[in-house]
Amino acid sequence: MLNVTEMETINKLVSSMSLEDIKMVNERMSLQRTFLGKDVMRSLVIGDKVSFTGRGGRLVTGTVDKVKIKNVLVDTGMGRWNVPASMLTKVA
Repeated sequence: MLNVTEMETINKLVSSMSLEDIKMVNERMSLQRTFLGKDVMRSLVIGDKVSFTGRGGRLVTGTVDKVKIKNVLVDTGMGRWNVPASMLTKVA
């Protein structure tokens, strides 16, 4: 995770970007998000305990029921959620 100084530097750079620069950065961020999601997905197996931030900003925990192509089916005990892998964190 980035520290405060690094985030301030990024904010300054973004505020001085042109529209074309922003489009390029957006594409790169999209690729990175996909990479991180696939990395998490490769590490998950059925039965793993995971957590994610649900609607309303509350922390939701559950177990992996199924690993799909783009999403992971998580059973929270109060329902089943289709969650993008990039939103999941393994719980020890």
